[in-house]
Amino acid sequence: MWLFNSSIGRKVVMSVTGLALILFLTFHCCMNIVALFSGEAYNMICELLGANWYAVVATMGLAVLALIHIVYAFILTAQNRKARGDNRYDIATTVNAGKVEWASKNMLVLGIIILLGLILHLYNFWYNMMFAELFPSIHYDPAPADGFGKIVNTFGNPLFVVLYVIWLVAIWFHLTHGFWSAFQTLGASGKVWLNRWKIIGFIYTTLLMLGFLVVVLAFAFGCAPSLCCGATCA
Repeated sequence: MWLFNSSIGRKVVMSVTGLALILFLTFHCCMNIVALFSGEAYNMICELLGANWYAVVATMGLAVLALIHIVYAFILTAQNRKARGDNRYDIATTVNAGKVEWASKNMLVLGIIILLGLILHLYNFWYNMMFAELFPSIHYDPAPADGFGKIVNTFGNPLFVVLYVIWLVAIWFHLTHGFWSAFQTLGASGKVWLNRWKIIGFIYTTLLMLGFLVVVLAFAFGCAPSLCCGATCA
Protein backbone atom coordinates (compact mmCIF):
# COMPACT_ATOMS: atom_id res chain seq x y z
CA MET A 1 0.00 0.00 0.00
CA TRP A 2 1.41 3.42 -1.01
CA LEU A 3 0.77 4.91 2.46
CA PHE A 4 3.35 2.56 3.89
CA ASN A 5 5.65 1.79 0.95
CA SER A 6 6.32 5.25 -0.51
CA SER A 7 8.04 8.28 0.96
CA ILE A 8 5.04 10.49 0.18
CA GLY A 9 2.69 7.98 1.78
CA ARG A 10 4.78 7.91 4.95
CA LYS A 11 4.74 11.71 5.07
CA VAL A 12 0.94 11.64 4.78
CA VAL A 13 0.74 9.20 7.70
CA MET A 14 3.12 11.43 9.68
CA SER A 15 0.96 14.49 8.92
CA VAL A 16 -2.37 12.86 9.86
CA THR A 17 -1.05 11.35 13.09
CA GLY A 18 0.70 14.61 13.94
CA LEU A 19 -2.47 16.67 13.54
CA ALA A 20 -4.39 14.11 15.60
CA LEU A 21 -1.82 14.42 18.38
CA ILE A 22 -2.09 18.22 18.26
CA LEU A 23 -5.85 17.87 18.83
CA PHE A 24 -5.14 15.66 21.84
CA LEU A 25 -2.65 18.20 23.19
CA THR A 26 -5.34 20.87 22.86
CA PHE A 27 -7.75 18.79 24.94
CA HIS A 28 -5.00 17.99 27.45
CA CYS A 29 -4.12 21.68 27.80
CA CYS A 30 -7.75 22.63 28.45
CA MET A 31 -7.95 19.89 31.06
CA ASN A 32 -4.76 21.12 32.77
CA ILE A 33 -6.03 24.70 32.90
CA VAL A 34 -9.00 23.47 34.94
CA ALA A 35 -6.49 22.43 37.63
CA LEU A 36 -5.43 26.07 37.97
CA PHE A 37 -8.85 27.02 39.30
CA SER A 38 -10.30 23.93 40.97
CA GLY A 39 -8.61 20.80 42.24
CA GLU A 40 -12.01 19.20 42.79
CA ALA A 41 -13.11 19.84 39.20
CA TYR A 42 -9.81 18.51 37.89
CA ASN A 43 -10.15 15.32 39.92
CA MET A 44 -13.70 14.89 38.59
CA ILE A 45 -12.25 14.91 35.07
CA CYS A 46 -9.54 12.46 36.15
CA GLU A 47 -12.22 10.15 37.54
CA LEU A 48 -14.20 10.41 34.31
CA LEU A 49 -11.06 9.58 32.31
CA GLY A 50 -9.83 6.93 34.71
CA ALA A 51 -9.59 3.20 34.07
CA ASN A 52 -12.98 3.04 32.35
CA TRP A 53 -13.25 0.90 29.24
CA TYR A 54 -13.67 3.89 26.94
CA ALA A 55 -10.72 5.70 28.50
CA VAL A 56 -8.54 2.60 28.17
CA VAL A 57 -9.55 2.17 24.52
CA ALA A 58 -8.87 5.86 23.83
CA THR A 59 -5.49 5.59 25.54
CA MET A 60 -4.56 2.56 23.44
CA GLY A 61 -5.62 4.42 20.29
CA LEU A 62 -3.56 7.43 21.31
CA ALA A 63 -0.57 5.20 22.02
CA VAL A 64 -0.85 3.65 18.55
CA LEU A 65 -0.97 7.11 16.94
CA ALA A 66 2.08 8.26 18.90
CA LEU A 67 3.99 5.06 18.14
CA ILE A 68 3.26 5.30 14.40
CA HIS A 69 4.29 8.96 14.39
CA ILE A 70 7.56 8.22 16.19
CA VAL A 71 8.47 5.17 14.08
CA TYR A 72 7.73 6.96 10.82
CA ALA A 73 9.73 9.98 11.98
CA PHE A 74 12.82 7.80 12.43
CA ILE A 75 12.22 6.01 9.11
CA LEU A 76 11.86 9.27 7.16
CA THR A 77 14.88 10.81 8.89
CA ALA A 78 17.00 7.78 8.03
CA GLN A 79 15.79 7.91 4.41
CA ASN A 80 16.60 11.61 4.11
CA ARG A 81 20.06 11.17 5.57
CA LYS A 82 20.78 8.24 3.28
CA ALA A 83 19.51 10.08 0.19
CA ARG A 84 21.21 13.40 0.84
CA GLY A 85 24.20 12.44 2.95
CA ASP A 86 26.04 14.98 5.10
CA ASN A 87 25.27 17.82 2.68
CA ARG A 88 21.48 17.43 2.85
CA TYR A 89 20.97 21.16 3.52
CA ASP A 90 23.52 22.57 1.06
CA ILE A 91 20.99 23.11 -1.75
CA ALA A 92 18.44 24.72 0.55
CA THR A 93 21.13 26.93 2.08
CA THR A 94 22.42 28.01 -1.32
CA VAL A 95 19.05 28.71 -2.93
CA ASN A 96 17.22 30.04 0.14
CA ALA A 97 19.97 31.31 2.35
CA GLY A 98 18.78 31.73 5.91
CA LYS A 99 15.33 30.32 5.16
CA VAL A 100 15.90 26.78 6.43
CA GLU A 101 14.29 26.69 9.87
CA TRP A 102 16.35 25.55 12.82
CA ALA A 103 13.50 23.24 13.86
CA SER A 104 13.43 21.70 10.38
CA LYS A 105 17.13 20.86 10.58
CA ASN A 106 16.87 19.45 14.10
CA MET A 107 13.58 17.55 14.09
CA LEU A 108 15.33 14.31 15.09
CA VAL A 109 17.01 15.92 18.12
CA LEU A 110 13.75 17.60 19.10
CA GLY A 111 11.93 14.29 18.63
CA ILE A 112 14.33 12.49 20.97
CA ILE A 113 13.93 15.19 23.65
CA ILE A 114 10.14 14.99 23.26
CA LEU A 115 10.22 11.19 23.52
CA LEU A 116 12.31 11.30 26.72
CA GLY A 117 9.95 13.91 28.15
CA LEU A 118 6.98 11.77 27.21
CA ILE A 119 8.45 8.81 29.10
CA LEU A 120 8.93 11.02 32.17
CA HIS A 121 5.37 12.37 31.87
CA LEU A 122 3.88 8.89 31.49
CA TYR A 123 5.72 7.78 34.63
CA ASN A 124 4.66 10.81 36.68
CA PHE A 125 1.00 10.72 35.68
CA TRP A 126 -0.27 7.82 33.54
CA TYR A 127 1.66 5.15 35.45
CA ASN A 128 0.58 6.59 38.80
CA MET A 129 -3.04 7.12 37.74
CA MET A 130 -4.63 4.92 35.06
CA PHE A 131 -2.08 2.10 35.44
CA ALA A 132 -2.51 2.31 39.21
CA GLU A 133 -6.29 1.91 38.84
CA LEU A 134 -5.83 -1.08 36.56
CA PHE A 135 -3.55 -2.72 39.14
CA PRO A 136 -4.90 -1.55 42.52
CA SER A 137 -2.77 -3.99 44.50
CA ILE A 138 0.17 -1.59 44.09
CA HIS A 139 0.31 1.23 46.66
CA TYR A 140 0.43 4.79 45.32
CA ASP A 141 0.61 8.11 47.13
CA PRO A 142 -1.33 10.26 46.37
CA ALA A 143 -4.18 7.95 45.43
CA PRO A 144 -4.57 7.22 41.69
CA ALA A 145 -7.71 9.38 41.37
CA ASP A 146 -6.01 12.37 43.00
CA GLY A 147 -4.62 13.88 39.82
CA PHE A 148 -4.53 17.31 41.43
CA GLY A 149 -2.31 15.97 44.20
CA LYS A 150 0.05 14.50 41.62
CA ILE A 151 0.31 17.86 39.85
CA VAL A 152 1.16 19.54 43.16
CA ASN A 153 3.78 16.89 44.01
CA THR A 154 5.34 16.80 40.55
CA PHE A 155 5.73 20.54 40.06
CA GLY A 156 6.76 21.02 43.66
CA ASN A 157 10.01 19.35 42.59
CA PRO A 158 12.38 21.94 40.97
CA LEU A 159 14.11 19.26 38.89
CA PHE A 160 10.83 18.17 37.31
CA VAL A 161 9.92 21.80 36.64
CA VAL A 162 13.16 22.38 34.72
CA LEU A 163 12.75 19.13 32.76
CA TYR A 164 9.14 19.94 31.88
CA VAL A 165 10.06 23.46 30.71
CA ILE A 166 12.77 22.01 28.44
CA TRP A 167 10.25 19.45 27.16
CA LEU A 168 7.63 22.09 26.40
CA VAL A 169 10.15 24.27 24.55
CA ALA A 170 11.16 21.25 22.43
CA ILE A 171 7.50 20.51 21.66
CA TRP A 172 6.98 24.15 20.66
CA PHE A 173 9.85 24.03 18.17
CA HIS A 174 8.61 20.69 16.85
CA LEU A 175 5.02 21.89 16.40
CA THR A 176 5.80 25.28 14.86
CA HIS A 177 7.44 23.40 11.99
CA GLY A 178 5.24 20.31 12.00
CA PHE A 179 1.94 22.23 11.94
CA TRP A 180 2.38 23.95 8.57
CA SER A 181 4.42 21.07 7.17
CA ALA A 182 1.50 18.70 7.77
CA PHE A 183 -0.91 20.90 5.81
CA GLN A 184 1.65 21.29 3.05
CA THR A 185 2.04 17.50 2.79
CA LEU A 186 -1.73 17.05 2.67
CA GLY A 187 -1.96 19.52 -0.20
CA ALA A 188 -3.87 22.14 1.77
CA SER A 189 -1.40 24.94 1.14
CA GLY A 190 -0.18 26.78 -1.94
CA LYS A 191 2.07 29.79 -2.27
CA VAL A 192 -0.41 31.98 -0.42
CA TRP A 193 -1.63 29.53 2.21
CA LEU A 194 1.83 28.22 3.09
CA ASN A 195 2.71 31.51 4.82
CA ARG A 196 -0.76 31.67 6.34
CA TRP A 197 -0.41 28.18 7.82
CA LYS A 198 2.99 29.17 9.21
CA ILE A 199 1.46 32.18 10.97
CA ILE A 200 -1.59 30.21 12.18
CA GLY A 201 0.64 27.37 13.36
CA PHE A 202 2.99 29.73 15.19
CA ILE A 203 0.14 31.47 17.02
CA TYR A 204 -1.75 28.26 17.79
CA THR A 205 1.22 26.27 19.05
CA THR A 206 2.56 29.22 21.04
CA LEU A 207 -0.76 29.65 22.85
CA LEU A 208 -0.98 25.89 23.36
CA MET A 209 2.47 25.59 24.90
CA LEU A 210 1.95 28.73 26.97
CA GLY A 211 -1.13 27.06 28.44
CA PHE A 212 0.96 24.08 29.56
CA LEU A 213 3.79 26.32 30.76
CA VAL A 214 1.50 28.50 32.86
CA VAL A 215 0.24 25.41 34.69
CA VAL A 216 3.76 24.16 35.38
CA LEU A 217 5.03 27.53 36.66
CA ALA A 218 1.86 28.35 38.61
CA PHE A 219 2.19 25.16 40.64
CA ALA A 220 5.97 25.46 40.84
CA PHE A 221 5.67 28.89 42.50
CA GLY A 222 2.51 28.02 44.44
CA CYS A 223 0.42 30.69 42.70
CA ALA A 224 -2.30 28.59 41.12
CA PRO A 225 -5.68 30.02 42.24
CA SER A 226 -6.74 26.48 43.19
CA LEU A 227 -3.93 26.45 45.79
CA CYS A 228 -4.78 29.81 47.29
CA CYS A 229 -8.19 28.92 48.70
CA GLY A 230 -9.26 32.54 48.63
CA ALA A 231 -5.99 33.87 49.99
CA THR A 232 -3.64 36.14 48.06
CA CYS A 233 -0.67 34.29 46.58
CA ALA A 234 2.72 35.47 47.64
